[in-house]
Amino acid sequence: MTLQQLKYAVAVADTKNITEASKKVFISQPSLTASIHELEEEMGIKIFSRTNKGVTLTNEGDEFLSYARQVVEQAGLLEERYKGKGEANPIFSVSCQHYSFAVNAFVDVIREFGGAGYDFTLRETQTYEIIEDVAHLKSELGVLYQSHKNEDIISKLLKKNNLNFEALFTAGLHVFISSENPLAQKEIITLEDLKPFPYLTYEQGNYNSFYFAEEPLSAIDFDCPKNIKVRDRATLFNLLIGLNGYTICSGIISHELNGENIIARPLAVDDKMTVGIISRKNVFLSRYAQSYIEAIKRHCK
Repeated sequence: MTLQQLKYAVAVADTKNITEASKKVFISQPSLTASIHELEEEMGIKIFSRTNKGVTLTNEGDEFLSYARQVVEQAGLLEERYKGKGEANPIFSVSCQHYSFAVNAFVDVIREFGGAGYDFTLRETQTYEIIEDVAHLKSELGVLYQSHKNEDIISKLLKKNNLNFEALFTAGLHVFISSENPLAQKEIITLEDLKPFPYLTYEQGNYNSFYFAEEPLSAIDFDCPKNIKVRDRATLFNLLIGLNGYTICSGIISHELNGENIIARPLAVDDKMTVGIISRKNVFLSRYAQSYIEAIKRHCK
């Protein structure tokens, strides 16, 4: 097994296509295919399943790639440290819930390290996928919250996947609403106040239980007859304005990203939420990850 073979395997996993992967790593398709076969034979596992539509990871291949990515990234850090910073474009990925401060921190990292070329990824995605991404090193860092409702389940998942959780801040619950919403005149909003308006939440796919909800209160926690699930932040904010909807969150908002017509008001409940960074245990964080953590701490204040 060689470092180059691991790089080939990572390229195939990322592109899910032998032809595209061969272009990415600058070797012929037959040579790439032969190298992957040799790696599979040496490891005694089948990493990829091949179909007419491309390639997919097997279950054992998925586990193998989580380690392969770690080796490749650590090798990249060594090359960067001892061969100089100009050897390759920087690579960095974050998976997060839909937080504007997570986006602002990502912008700061690009401004600091972007240079002439880079390969950065920001995935605003579902809670379970955030944990999966970091566990399998598809993302170096993840950003999500814990509360008394989901802490046991999330903590067990993090422990199972050998992940750390570093708290960034703990906040009381707030409501995001339009500045034109009738509730905008209130200093504090109650759950009863919200009843006439639609509750906007992020859909969680196959893991659509309140344990993985991005909102710390679900429709089963209070009288909430109007519910709308969405997949992205732009849609949520458009509906929030167009329908006088609301969502429940930490209260930290970026007017630079979201505009002046979205405001936050405290919610009259005792619940709190702790937003934090997740990362793999015993993995040295890249300078991009370290910079991101510093940046997100600034934007959370």
